[in-house]
Amino acid sequence: MEFDLPHLHEAIAAAVPDRDCVVWRGRRWTWAETTDRTRRLANLFHGHGLGRRDAPTAAWESPHDHLALYLHNGPEYLEGVLSAHKARVAPFNVNYRYTGDELAYLFDDARPRAILYHARFAPVLAAVRDRLGDDVLLLQVADDSGAPLLDGACDYEAALAGASPAPVPTEPSPDDLHILYTGGTTGMPKGVLWRQGDFIAGPLGLLHRDGSAFDSVDEVVERAARRTDLRFLPAPPLMHGAGCWFALGGWLAGATVVLADVVDRLDANDLLAVCARERVSATMIVGDAFARPLVEELERGGHDLSALRFIRNSGAPLRPELRAELSALLPHVALDDALGSSETGPQATRSSAAAPFVPGPGVVVLAEDRSRLLGPGDDEVGWLAKTGALPRGYLGDPAKTAGAFLDVDGIRYAVAGDRARSLSDGTVQILGREATTINTGGEKVFAEEVEAVIRAVPGVADALVVGRPSERWGQEVVALVAPGSNPPPTDDDLRAACAERLARYKLPKAFLPVGEIRRHPNGKADYAWAQAVATKMRSMNDQAT
Repeated sequence: MEFDLPHLHEAIAAAVPDRDCVVWRGRRWTWAETTDRTRRLANLFHGHGLGRRDAPTAAWESPHDHLALYLHNGPEYLEGVLSAHKARVAPFNVNYRYTGDELAYLFDDARPRAILYHARFAPVLAAVRDRLGDDVLLLQVADDSGAPLLDGACDYEAALAGASPAPVPTEPSPDDLHILYTGGTTGMPKGVLWRQGDFIAGPLGLLHRDGSAFDSVDEVVERAARRTDLRFLPAPPLMHGAGCWFALGGWLAGATVVLADVVDRLDANDLLAVCARERVSATMIVGDAFARPLVEELERGGHDLSALRFIRNSGAPLRPELRAELSALLPHVALDDALGSSETGPQATRSSAAAPFVPGPGVVVLAEDRSRLLGPGDDEVGWLAKTGALPRGYLGDPAKTAGAFLDVDGIRYAVAGDRARSLSDGTVQILGREATTINTGGEKVFAEEVEAVIRAVPGVADALVVGRPSERWGQEVVALVAPGSNPPPTDDDLRAACAERLARYKLPKAFLPVGEIRRHPNGKADYAWAQAVATKMRSMNDQAT
């Protein structure tokens, strides 16, 4: 059976009206209160004429009006998602780090009819306002910035207070769309169009442990009602897919969603203090950028994390040594790595750094030419792909839709760009994203493979590997390295460590010292920054000689 988010959330709320639904900065909103607030916001959208208009005629088209969520983490983000779906409006995420030009590009692509934003972002929004239509509904959420209300905008809480709490006069459907914009770390952001029915079964993981679907709303509600101890805290920004999926998936399991008090950056002390105070049972992190500060804070002590049972790492790799430190500090907590993408949802997991990834249902490896499936033990490097619950396509982009979603022997697959091998035991070896693959002298080098070796060198805090132009090689492999000790490892140390584990053609031609590796708020690598730094250092060296 297929589901939609509004019907499921309202049914669970009817069963557990007094249970905490959202907790933030000591405030608590019950499931009944969240239902009231989201009905009010949905009625506000509906009253402004927003909703679903026509059936889509192509996989890259949306039949909905769109809501931009331009917010830090907070209850308003989750309310915005749920309310939009109740009004049959398609919500989409906005990276709050965008500059005016980047924001203008996103809005030109997504064409929002409503924008829900924190007051601190009002100045950037004002700079691109002339790119928006006159009929765009602006809802400003007050925050501690003290920014005044934009002309023509509505105060969020005042607007809710004046709206009707009655059930919304719409009928949401599993065919309604949820839009997730990719991070744009290796290219321009693209809006991925998920049907709610596929979104719930895929990224939100509403399935039985054996992978089978739930048969009815009553079955979902019964499971949610009996699981009284689930408290999920998404550590990354909700504007990124993994964090939002973690929170919404928690809701469908009956969990209370707990948000960290500090929202504009990762504050390890705050995060752990909230986990302790609210007896959080599960949290999600993103690679070394999250794990290292948490390990350092755990080593200081003072946080009772006895209720914590599960940590999911997703979106960026976790160094084996750091993983071991985290497990040693929290021996009662299960820690797994999850691999996925905006275009596929979760694809594979592993429970240790040394283990290969175990593919989920419908996950396969396609051959280099994408014409056939590779069998277990086939040595060819192919493409990680997934069938089953998949998006329709990319908003407004038929060419990219055709490139990422394809038929093989009559079965539709999504290929997000991860290169992989199918191993003889049924697991998969993940080699890295094609977008970060370096072609040097005719050989392909996967950046993530080299990064993992460098990060394991004692004294290295973080590293990124990119290719830069080379007259001899076409591209040459270079590594940006942030030291973690004083004195840091020498170039000879790094080169020797790489030579022990990597073929000669994969060895970086240069190790470039940087004070810190720049990462996006979700913990993912900023390869555009790394590429620019590597190219600039090359230019500076050329000028010096």
